[in-house]
Amino acid sequence: MKRFFALLSAAVLLGGLCGCAGMENVENSKKLRVGMTKAQVQQIMGEPLAGETFCTPDVWFYQIQTVWADGLTTEDECMPLVFKDGKLAGWGTVFYTHFRQQKVSEAQAATPEKL
Repeated sequence: MKRFFALLSAAVLLGGLCGCAGMENVENSKKLRVGMTKAQVQQIMGEPLAGETFCTPDVWFYQIQTVWADGLTTEDECMPLVFKDGKLAGWGTVFYTHFRQQKVSEAQAATPEKL
């Protein structure tokens, strides 16, 4: 029984720590401006997530919420920041969704139709 409460306490503490980091990232994002360099963004936001399949050199992710207390970070728990030519183009889920749709449209336009 003691072990159960120890694990439960650890899970609550971990969830609380993730929540604090998420709130800090939300607050820091208020200082972002379109056109900032990656170095300027990193100075404000800190290190982005790394090693996740959804991370790319031009799309950085910062955790802003914890949906599941499983220790894994998923894309829906993060705020994406999109860079074009090394400058911040925009951030947030709406901007990122538009960015991804635009990339798909450009790829489709560049691919000749098959007959």
